[in-house]
Amino acid sequence: MPFWLWLVDSLVLIVLLFLVPIVGLMVRRRVLARSGGTFDMSINRNVAGISKGWTLGLAVYRENHLEWFRTFSLSLRPRYRFERGDVQIEGRREPDSDEVHALHDGHLIVGTENAAGVRQFAMSANALTGLLSWLESAPPGQRVNNVV
Repeated sequence: MPFWLWLVDSLVLIVLLFLVPIVGLMVRRRVLARSGGTFDMSINRNVAGISKGWTLGLAVYRENHLEWFRTFSLSLRPRYRFERGDVQIEGRREPDSDEVHALHDGHLIVGTENAAGVRQFAMSANALTGLLSWLESAPPGQRVNNVV
């Protein structure tokens, strides 16, 4: 086989190695968003004031919990699962100068207390309103008023 055919085959293989994960990420996001109730939400396990540690992700509402998936992962399992009665939201703020580059444009940061150990959420104002409404609208018998 001539050298140029080896070169073409190699280039096709390299392109496929880069394209397959990208297509996989797009298909995964479609599958997760198919059920509805999804929004972009970044998380940080560090305390407020530390701009390192932000991870981009996608949150999906389920009946009594919120599932969080990393954006750049092919896993169909959630990385974190936040139970409705165990999540407390505390205040909100704009991203500081270093955080602006790590988060989606227009996202707000809220402090949180939960069993998973995540200390901050970042999401759009509309998504925050939806999250607060979801937290406060727990079925009878569950703990509510977790919004400070």
